[in-house]
Amino acid sequence: MPHFLTTTVQHFPIAGVFTISRGSKTTASVITCQISDGEVSGWGECVPYARYGESLESVLAAIEAVRPSIESGLTRAELQKDMPPGAARNAVDCALWDLEAKQSGRPAYALAGIAAPVPLTTAYTLSLGEPEEMMAQAQKYAHRALLKVKVGTADDTSRIRAVRQGTPESRIILDANEGWTEHNLAAHFAACAENGIALVEQPLPAGWDQALASITRPVPVCADESVHGTDDLEKLAGRYDAVNIKLDKTGGLTEALRMRAAAEALGLKIMVGCMVGSSLAMAPAMLVAQGADFVDLDGPLLLAEDRKPGLRYEASLVFPPEANLWG
Repeated sequence: MPHFLTTTVQHFPIAGVFTISRGSKTTASVITCQISDGEVSGWGECVPYARYGESLESVLAAIEAVRPSIESGLTRAELQKDMPPGAARNAVDCALWDLEAKQSGRPAYALAGIAAPVPLTTAYTLSLGEPEEMMAQAQKYAHRALLKVKVGTADDTSRIRAVRQGTPESRIILDANEGWTEHNLAAHFAACAENGIALVEQPLPAGWDQALASITRPVPVCADESVHGTDDLEKLAGRYDAVNIKLDKTGGLTEALRMRAAAEALGLKIMVGCMVGSSLAMAPAMLVAQGADFVDLDGPLLLAEDRKPGLRYEASLVFPPEANLWG
């Protein structure tokens, strides 16, 4: 049966400004992929990420390059060979999962061979700012069970202390986005231990993270930019305690599920994260996130307005997607 492919660029305003160590943004620009058999359609969303050399134009071109194969009935297994990991493959892969679920009348979790998903506690992300600004953010969201705090400056000790003062009870993940150096690593780790930080994400630049193997790590350290797919996992040995699985990095749900199983086999803790996107991007990640050590699927909470229908968020919980959204 022939398929029909449609791609659309959509822009979702961010509520305020989202700031990390590499810069700020006020809009989440995403690509939506629709694959139809003429009766039902499968949907997927991806977020091109400049850090990995992606743009809206390059991702659209990558999807367009496989249009003939998709419209001839490309399978998910074939897709893994025909497209490299990244945002483009993620949108197509998730659309094929959704299409298969609708065609078969079976939910995506059943197709994946996993139990029905349950609500999860998700982190809520606080932007990088001056210490007093970050303390105010922490106080505002101190009712949340888990916060992810963007850091990544030459001196984050005061920021770490300010956030902890603002929210004495919340579990805290720090995300340095490659912003620390070998020279300030020990001081920042000491501040993390002093303030009960639960996890530190990607403190050093990818490719320059060897120092993590030779320094005492008083808190668990999670790889993000240093790892994309399953084949990257073995090089993390001795440097990282956890891995952040994002569908836009792995190239979709298919590889993300494979990567999670391999990471667990290596004894790594699992974090499931996201780019800043809509509920359509978070929905398939909910399957990978079941039972994960850390869940960071707050993308829609950072938007001024999500797509409808969207995921349901209540307090710190995010609920599995309804069939009218995805899967």
